[in-house]
Amino acid sequence: MHWNPIAVILMENELWPNLIMAASERGIPLALLNARMSEKSFQLWSSPIASSLISLLLSKFSLILPTSTQQAIRFQLLGAPPFIVNFSGDLKYEVGHLDALEQIPEKTRDLQSQLSLRKVWMAASTHEDEEQVMFCVHKELMKLYPQLLTIIVPRYPEQGRHIAQAVLKEGMTAKLRSQSANICSSTNFYIVDTLGELRDLYRLTPIAVIGGSFLRGLCGHNVSEAAAAGCAVLTGPYIGHFSEMVRKMKQASHLSIQQVSGIDELIKALSELLDDPKILDARQVAARQAYLALSGRVVRSVWNLVDAHVLKHASQKCNHNG
Repeated sequence: MHWNPIAVILMENELWPNLIMAASERGIPLALLNARMSEKSFQLWSSPIASSLISLLLSKFSLILPTSTQQAIRFQLLGAPPFIVNFSGDLKYEVGHLDALEQIPEKTRDLQSQLSLRKVWMAASTHEDEEQVMFCVHKELMKLYPQLLTIIVPRYPEQGRHIAQAVLKEGMTAKLRSQSANICSSTNFYIVDTLGELRDLYRLTPIAVIGGSFLRGLCGHNVSEAAAAGCAVLTGPYIGHFSEMVRKMKQASHLSIQQVSGIDELIKALSELLDDPKILDARQVAARQAYLALSGRVVRSVWNLVDAHVLKHASQKCNHNG
């Protein structure tokens, strides 16, 4: 079968030179959506060796939609023609509206009753060695809340067994989700070493600490999914390009996202949320409202821009060839 696309849509920082040049040579329009580039990548592409290549590649696009003004400036400094750079918002907000009436899947529902009588918080998308941060936080909070349960959802599920072993070495107890083990009163940590459940787990836990943000060199993760579920959302100091998302959500509601500088601030923030239902409720409501304020319009805006700059051009080309 001969592959003959009418357009090529790339995402974020997926700049494949051979694909871009081949599409351009065939007159196939290209778009780069949710375009972003880290500071490290920007510096690499800005070097004398790479600058001419990136300028050539970016000139082949019909549309570039950066996630922020800062990202737009980076792409233009690297040679993207200003007239192809437009704004639509961050597609990462479009994680799907979580309806409170939507039924929780049966495979996740079993946790609901097990969590109902416990003080609980979740560390989501943690990276290697961040579990040590969560262990320290848990130990301090246990002094105030002896029945505290900490859920850890590692970014890479295969790390689950390693984390469980580390828990045991710290003199605490852990259960692994992959082993279908029930949570009991003596369980300190519940390690979710499975795929595809994070979205539903956010609906079961009142507090979500977003990992990938507590160790230098990490760049954070999407906070909007936890906010969409109505969690009180916290993140660490190292959030990279997600700083724009955090800024916009805090601008929409200053209580929506709580960014902490490190372990001590995280312990204090979690203690307040676990101790005071009013503070917890205010944070949960603010996160959900900020998400709703920023989402919903993004997909329509992206579609309109892609239609105007890419698909209409592709359609005209098809009609001309026909």
